[in-house]
Amino acid sequence: MLFAQVVDIAWRGLAEVGHVGAIYLLVAVALAVQTANAAVGPPAPYGPVPSERQLRWHEMEFYGFVHFTVNTFTDKEWGYGDESESVFNPTAFDADQIARTAKEAGMKGLILTAKHHDGFCLWPSRYTTHSVKNSPWRGGKGDLVREMSDACKRHGLKFGVYLSPWDRNRADYATAAYVTYYRNQLRELLTNYGPIFCVWFDGANGGDGYYGGAREMRRIDARTYYDWPNTWQLVRELQPNAVMFSDAGPDVRWVGNESGVAGDPCWATLDMSKPSRYPGGTSEGLNSGERPGTAWLPAECDVSIRPGWFYHPSEDAKVKTPAQLVDIYYRSVGRGACLNLNIPPDRRGIINENDVRVLREFRRILDATFSKDLARGAKVTASNVRGGSRRFDGSKVTDADRRTYWCTDDEVTTPELVLELGKPVTFNVVSIREYLPLGQRVDAFALDCWRDGQWHEFAAGTSIGNLRLVRCDRITTDRVRLRITNAPVCPAISEVGLFAEPEDVASDAR
Repeated sequence: MLFAQVVDIAWRGLAEVGHVGAIYLLVAVALAVQTANAAVGPPAPYGPVPSERQLRWHEMEFYGFVHFTVNTFTDKEWGYGDESESVFNPTAFDADQIARTAKEAGMKGLILTAKHHDGFCLWPSRYTTHSVKNSPWRGGKGDLVREMSDACKRHGLKFGVYLSPWDRNRADYATAAYVTYYRNQLRELLTNYGPIFCVWFDGANGGDGYYGGAREMRRIDARTYYDWPNTWQLVRELQPNAVMFSDAGPDVRWVGNESGVAGDPCWATLDMSKPSRYPGGTSEGLNSGERPGTAWLPAECDVSIRPGWFYHPSEDAKVKTPAQLVDIYYRSVGRGACLNLNIPPDRRGIINENDVRVLREFRRILDATFSKDLARGAKVTASNVRGGSRRFDGSKVTDADRRTYWCTDDEVTTPELVLELGKPVTFNVVSIREYLPLGQRVDAFALDCWRDGQWHEFAAGTSIGNLRLVRCDRITTDRVRLRITNAPVCPAISEVGLFAEPEDVASDAR
């Protein structure tokens, strides 16, 4: 029952039972409405749904990678494992400058390559001599993981670690002893540096390397060698709130490329019953996800701001442009994934000036675009509201609260929502979110604008998920309509927003 019906009953009651009686009637009906609204429950979840740790990860949307090791000083991407510890000697390492740069760019966290394939450790691990404790940096007394973790805390960023399973330095790599070593290092990282939001497991496993002087090729069975279930269980025990990333999750999947581009569609689910689902296993289905899937396993889009993952002086003039980063943002975050943008420190141990300049302009564009939601304050009318309850009505898509949502009755799977803006507005970006705790419920949608006395479709898409950003030509209208055109169950939409990019932004993403 809606509020207008309550008022109508009260007015009729006034005529029939008098003023005092009508007041009592109004109170009684209002209480009945409140009770009825409370009695209307949410729909049943559809398919796999995210865990609490995955929901927290989804809310981050944008964070950064920090690739930094001996490779920074040897001009390599993959170290062989025979690099001397003396190679690592940043002249002006400044964790605060790195964290501040990330914060100013809008990142919500940083993931540090604590150990890359070369085996060199950025913390003074008790299990190896191949670490910062035998480098000239800080006189062998430094702990770069500690400095980065502390800087992230100071700047309000979450902190994560990358620990390469493959180690080209270790003599015992490819034996059972190495797995014990690996887990010991993982335990050090997960118990000494505070809360960890992500543990990043690379899929590169086995190949040629130094291996304690053997200088040979070593192959391992990536499916069984690391005993991943028990390695993952260690993370769960030590950092229960951390998500784990790999080709196969178990919390976050690789998107299948290093260009930062999610598929379209990009479903947040994956069929984990298929063979070869393990770190370093098959890439089948990673870019677009799989629907229906057996597990909630959303995509992370990892990409570097430069051609390489580590800093190379020859790439100082090859930093991606702000417009390129904006396009990547729409093709990753705007397709329901999270963006992990690598910002490698240079040989001084800071983010290079060229990279900083690009990141600031990138942030300016995003802030100018999303600082004002043109849909805020719109009159929202839905073709159906679940149980007629205000708890699920159309106004929930413009209340800036992702915990509330518009929802329909179970049998209504292709409803529509009209936003009356009150006056003509000009926009070229539409944002849509689903209420993720109930699963990914929409298979397809369309957007219309009102022009010349009728509706005109200007965009259509498939997956929505955590966030769908529809980028289009500029449109001026006073009404916008969202149509759910295909869904297996009733939709649950938590946000519809309208935004306008700055006029000076050029893009090839539309």
